[in-house]
Amino acid sequence: MSNPVRLAVIGAGLKAAEYARSWVRMPEIEFAAAADVSVASRQRLADICTSAGRRAPLEFDDFRIMLAQCKNKLDAVYVSTPHAFHAEQALAVIEAGLDLFLEKPMVTTVAEAKALIEARARNNNVVVIAFNGALSPLVRDTHRRAAAGEFGELVSVSATIWEGWSSKYDGQWKQKPELSGGGFMFDTGAHMMNTVCLLVRSEFERVSAYMNNYGKPIDITCAVAARLENGALVTFNAAGEGPPGCASHMTLFYSKAIVRIDAWGAWREIELDGRPGTREIAEATHQESPLKSFLAVRRGEEENPSTVENGLRFARLWDAIKASAARDGESVRISDIG
Repeated sequence: MSNPVRLAVIGAGLKAAEYARSWVRMPEIEFAAAADVSVASRQRLADICTSAGRRAPLEFDDFRIMLAQCKNKLDAVYVSTPHAFHAEQALAVIEAGLDLFLEKPMVTTVAEAKALIEARARNNNVVVIAFNGALSPLVRDTHRRAAAGEFGELVSVSATIWEGWSSKYDGQWKQKPELSGGGFMFDTGAHMMNTVCLLVRSEFERVSAYMNNYGKPIDITCAVAARLENGALVTFNAAGEGPPGCASHMTLFYSKAIVRIDAWGAWREIELDGRPGTREIAEATHQESPLKSFLAVRRGEEENPSTVENGLRFARLWDAIKASAARDGESVRISDIG
């Protein structure tokens, strides 16, 4: 077996720890370094590694120092920090000549997305965005079959996502706009928006959006009506308050088929030529799957399913949603966003 990928972590919080408990059992990687401002978070990651019989990563409180001192001893970096930090940290990783596995959402604005694309082009790094939906085999198969024309022309899309998010994350960084870059629509709702951006295979043309903050500094609910450049219509509904739990239903109407799928690509139903389909469940939903996809892309074994280019489409959509909601639903042309 080839040498393991020397992986560094920027942001050793709860999501990184959740993944690390599974990733530490993968012989394909070793945790070489970790940067986080929290000593407790770094120690938790070190404990996860040593408990599995692996070496603890080198610890840093500043990702810049880690990259400067360790870049020649690293192959790739996983970034899992609050959304507002993604752009700066991702650019630093790319400029250091390292491959990047970047938590969702990729960045918070169109300008940041363009900067990331330009840096990747200069350095020729592998950059994969850690969206479960984009990395799901069911979403990827749906994209492939739609592109091949099996479903006919796309007519419209109806997408809904909900979670008891407002209460669940009350007072946490996800509800602080300077760290989160948005509210429920940009956090959990990002899964819905990104999967739709991937599957429609078209840029958005116009967007009209409404938000309700319910007294908080970020959006809790969001409703969007949009038109794609290919003429299809899209609606998004994001409800960030309600009973405990989290789920999503998305329906893509084609001229020959109806595809029902969730935002994370965990299940799918295809009704083709009027014949109802049975529910398919994704084979790989465990924690190792996103990283395994990233490693397969690095080895050249599969095409990148979650690219910075789709991240730009997502960023344009998000900037347009914010602009329209700030104008009480006024229709916004995507080309005016940048």
